[in-house]
Amino acid sequence: MQCQSVCPELPKARGDVHLPADDSGVAMMPGAKVEPVVSAAPEQPRSADVRTRPKRGTASPVPVVEKEPAMSNTFQNLPTVRLGRTDMDVTRVGFGSWAVGGDDWAVGWGHQEDTDSIAAIRHAVRVGVNWIDTAAVYGLGHSEEVVAEALAEIAPSERPLVFTKCGLTWGEDRAASPNRVGTAASLRRELEQSLQRLRIERIDLYQMHRTPTDGTALDEYWGTLLAMKREGKVRAVGLSNHGMAQLDTAERLGHVDTLQPPFSAIRRGVATAELPWCHEHGTGVIVYNPMQAGLLTGAFTAERSAALPKDDWRSRSPDFTGDGLARNLQVAAALRPVAEKHGVSQAAASVAWTLAWPGVTGAIVGARTAEQVDGWVAAGALTLDADDMAALGQVIAASGAGEGPAVPG
Repeated sequence: MQCQSVCPELPKARGDVHLPADDSGVAMMPGAKVEPVVSAAPEQPRSADVRTRPKRGTASPVPVVEKEPAMSNTFQNLPTVRLGRTDMDVTRVGFGSWAVGGDDWAVGWGHQEDTDSIAAIRHAVRVGVNWIDTAAVYGLGHSEEVVAEALAEIAPSERPLVFTKCGLTWGEDRAASPNRVGTAASLRRELEQSLQRLRIERIDLYQMHRTPTDGTALDEYWGTLLAMKREGKVRAVGLSNHGMAQLDTAERLGHVDTLQPPFSAIRRGVATAELPWCHEHGTGVIVYNPMQAGLLTGAFTAERSAALPKDDWRSRSPDFTGDGLARNLQVAAALRPVAEKHGVSQAAASVAWTLAWPGVTGAIVGARTAEQVDGWVAAGALTLDADDMAALGQVIAASGAGEGPAVPG
């Protein structure tokens, strides 16, 4: 299988209509507004003095909450599974922080309040989610800073695992497409910068975000990540948006702990080769965009898609316009009776669909507010049965939406 199917190009400019969906697929319940809303998450500090930290480098400011006693964590009983051959047990849903990066860069999700992001992250941890996925490039460093601020008030023993990514760098022009770089010097510099922004001494999972376009061979960039693991600066290493041929090459150099591919009831390409490969080789799989950037949540209509702001990449995506949108909404409608059957939101049902596939360890799900976390967290304990999968598979096949197998083989 060629890498092109799982390694879409990043946009060349804000006007490019071929923007890829990435790690966060923000959940929105039916009737929710597209723009952020002020969250009223439980147990938020009531007397905190919130101010703005001055800009550092190219990252946007982060609200700083004055130190208060460490937050108590009232974990729900979300089941956990082992992440591949690592020593980490993860909940089947993790918090995706792409949208946390905000709108001031090439592939933003529109305006996002940092205070809402912090509340959403803390609420996700409070209800049992035990890992967060971010990346240096999200908001050009800003997402990692916001994650650090959110975790600062959580007791160390209750903090979630932190996963991040490298290989995408940027310059002074925040609207330009990031550079895809894989040299050892760049990756090591990125690692130190991420550790500083996240305020941690070791990253739990460090992933190569995309294949480089600077001519760096896989042997070099994967060898660099393996060396980081041996040195103890990262706990595990993985690949994001890489195909089966690349996985084979990397595995010969050193075990691929994880793969992070796009996967949803619309975008199913990796089910053909990459998921079986990972299942066979003991590689954990954390899929991104399981709700297809919100399309499968039941919150989207043709009217809502047409009203997306210009600084939201979805407003320029073929998945959200024309015939593509019409086909995708057929799949979204088929999820509604499945959700009702299990007493969960449509967002949760769409995430659970991805978790029903052999080889999938967990799903990355984004949220702008604490309320949106509540919209999908039930997927972490939900198992769709064979009848559910067969019914959905029939609609997927008949709709012509997306590509790839409609049901597990």
